[in-house]
Amino acid sequence: MDPIETLHSFEQIKLLADARRMAILRLLMAEPATLTQLAGDLKQSPAWIRHHIKMLEAAQLVELAEVRTTGTVTEKFYRARAGAFLLQQLVLPKSKKPTVIFSGSHDLALEGIAGHLSRRLVLLSLPVGSLDGLVHLRMGLCQVSGAHLLDPNGEYNTPYVRHLFPDRNVELITLANRTQGLMFAPGNPHSIQGMADLARRNVRFVNRNRGSGTRLWLDTKLARLGLDPQHVNGYGREVRTHSEAASLIASGKADLALGLQAAAVQHGLAFLPLFEERYDLVLLRENEKPLAPLLEYLQTAAFRNELNLLAGYNPAHSGEQITL
Repeated sequence: MDPIETLHSFEQIKLLADARRMAILRLLMAEPATLTQLAGDLKQSPAWIRHHIKMLEAAQLVELAEVRTTGTVTEKFYRARAGAFLLQQLVLPKSKKPTVIFSGSHDLALEGIAGHLSRRLVLLSLPVGSLDGLVHLRMGLCQVSGAHLLDPNGEYNTPYVRHLFPDRNVELITLANRTQGLMFAPGNPHSIQGMADLARRNVRFVNRNRGSGTRLWLDTKLARLGLDPQHVNGYGREVRTHSEAASLIASGKADLALGLQAAAVQHGLAFLPLFEERYDLVLLRENEKPLAPLLEYLQTAAFRNELNLLAGYNPAHSGEQITL
């Protein structure tokens, strides 16, 4: 079984931006070939192929697989160094300030924090949901993640972190407790009363992406209520943030969503609270230095005052470290 190799080098990725070299590499992933064979497949001269092969060799994407001699004819067979390549490279701004990548569950308070700390660091956000955010942290695609994952025993985040990072020194710090519930149009034109209304065919629901803490809570709740997701009008319609869901309702493109009270208030929506959750920041201790401005800010009265301005945010435990 051929391996898949992850490319982290910008030079390798830049080399493959050329469609001609990508075509050569893809042929050599399938099977070894000579310059003459490649030239025939791509309708180019062997000299043209040799030029690009040398560049792919120098980038350690292609290697000499075999040399065959038949009489006076010597053939060199080249092959790709992996069965497939995963392109993975973050292009970051060039700045004197440290750049920190956040990947995880969307949070409105973090958006405010990014603005407040803009003079000290560049905080960039990739909202992918709680589970994928932890995977990104594990893969080194970010320095900090955010999660609100409730396990079947009623514990937030720690079981998932223990499972994904058994060999790493990980730190969990509570950002805030947040209220989630049903968001719908002001005046409640569809007479929304609770979760059972998701099964009504005349109510257009908008869902969160797979792997988000909100989606996992929803799926668990639907199972307990005996509601088939297939009977929810809009279950397969997904957005990545609470703000996107609220915006669709505010514009009349959806009728109902599960999301943050703060997002509902920001978009002038009605809101039915359902539960309070704990939202934690997750980081590797080796990343504490670039994250120092963020971690220090979580301990300040200014941060708690900022949280108090967001509907449904409870700062009582903000900044507390969670024991793993």
